[in-house]
Amino acid sequence: MSETYDAIVIGAGVIGAAIGLELARSGRRVLNVDRLPAAGYGSTGNSCAIIRVHYSTLDGTALAYDSYFDWKGWADYLGAPDERGLAEFRDCGCLVMKTEQNGRLTRIVDTVSRLNIPFEEWDADRIRTALPIYDLKRYWPARRMDDPAFATPAGGQLDGGVYFPTAGYVNDPQLASHNLQRAAEAAGGRFLFNRTVVAIPVANGRVQGVELDDGTRVAAPVVVNVAGPHSGKVNALAGAERDMTITTRPIRQEVVHVDAPDGFDVARSGMVVSDSDIACYVRPETGNHILVGSEDPECDPREVVDPDGFDRNLSEQAITQAYRFAQRVPSLTVASRPKGVVDLYDVSDDWIPIYDRSCVDGFFMAIGTSGNQFKNAPGAGRLMARLIEHVENGGDHDARAMPFHLKHVEHTVDTATFSRRRRVNPDSSFSVLG
Repeated sequence: MSETYDAIVIGAGVIGAAIGLELARSGRRVLNVDRLPAAGYGSTGNSCAIIRVHYSTLDGTALAYDSYFDWKGWADYLGAPDERGLAEFRDCGCLVMKTEQNGRLTRIVDTVSRLNIPFEEWDADRIRTALPIYDLKRYWPARRMDDPAFATPAGGQLDGGVYFPTAGYVNDPQLASHNLQRAAEAAGGRFLFNRTVVAIPVANGRVQGVELDDGTRVAAPVVVNVAGPHSGKVNALAGAERDMTITTRPIRQEVVHVDAPDGFDVARSGMVVSDSDIACYVRPETGNHILVGSEDPECDPREVVDPDGFDRNLSEQAITQAYRFAQRVPSLTVASRPKGVVDLYDVSDDWIPIYDRSCVDGFFMAIGTSGNQFKNAPGAGRLMARLIEHVENGGDHDARAMPFHLKHVEHTVDTATFSRRRRVNPDSSFSVLG
């Protein structure tokens, strides 16, 4: 059996579905293939789905702010209904604590100011007013619970933060992916689930399509690797890793769910908070719960695993994150057997994604995106569709990186920022913060 398309997108998470949508909108006959049973069932479905606008690089920040407007106007961006309803963007805002570890946000404030992104400087009293459950004692460096100094404050208090009103979270990341699928299908795209790509034939230096695990061969002059934690394995199928200076790897991550303290209404007063002093980020969750993730301090393990076989049970890492958050919120009760999720990040060497072509003609990559790129899916979809058009029409993206003009923000992205052949970016946070 054989089929032919203009482009095949490997992956139907939030970014793969967004790329499929934008390629379909450009007039291409597109097929998204995913090994899982539905769009967004992989690491996307377990994402905290935080929408924020602060990043370590100018272009990463600009792409996030550009995508914010799509989340804010989600129905208009999609332009198509979904029988399951639409995911909701809840714009609760994001507070980032000023710490020595993040340079007291000097560089981030300079970056967002250049892009006219709104923000507010909050002092300690303003933070306590907004979050009365918070204790602002300093604890850095972040520690694990078996460290004798775990519960000992470092001395002094945090004295402020920066609040970004153009931030929040998406209530159902899997549904958001399904919304994108329906929009792509309305534009002529097709999705195929429960099928694994087992081979990517290449002839005369150009990709020929894919072969699936049921023996189906699908021909296409363009294949896009958006396989998330499987991105390295997919690159190897095409021989696309030969000239990459930046690589990706699947890292196991845990997010723990905790109950909000008595008397604190998460729906009314909760917000996204990034707190590098305790190396945790948090966001509200339905049912007066709070999600707590790690900001990847040196003490937390970065466990590279096989994406086809890893432990999905919560470990001491989840409890450690919960108790670090309890340092900030002393009234928090931590269950002895907490609930949460375990899944994978697809992480690049500098935690900045790769949005690029490859050394194989027709083979493109949108990888290294896990942890900090959910929010950028609409902008990444447009960037990749434009890049594919540029390269397939003869543009030499390797010799001169294609400039990418954003849709909602007056800024032109230097796409070399996301090159597979870049040097490790020293401005990165080298963490989930991007």
